[in-house]
Amino acid sequence: MREPAVYIMANKRNGTLYIGVTSNLAQRAWQHREGTMDGFTRRYGCKLLVWYEHYGRIDEAITREKQLKSGSRARKLALIEAMNPTWRDLYQELAL
Repeated sequence: MREPAVYIMANKRNGTLYIGVTSNLAQRAWQHREGTMDGFTRRYGCKLLVWYEHYGRIDEAITREKQLKSGSRARKLALIEAMNPTWRDLYQELAL
C-alpha cells in the first residue's frame, strides 16, 4: 500500500531513535528490520517500528518529519508513549 508516512524506529525501549519518511511504510519498515540498507538504522540496530503517522501527500509527511527531527527527544518519547506505551513492534500491524 502506497501512502506517505512518517515513522520512528528504535533499537529498544528508550533507546536510539530514527525518524524517517516514506511512501510505503510496510516495505521500509521491513528493510530496516532486515538490515538491507546501509546507514544509521543498520549501524545502531533500529529494527522496531514504534510510531508512525500517515499523510495524504508526501510533502505533508516531509514537513512533519522535519518538525519531529528538530524537536526534543522528550517530545519524541512522548509521541511514542502516547501511541505505543509498551513499545511493541508495530510492523506486525502493517504486514497483515
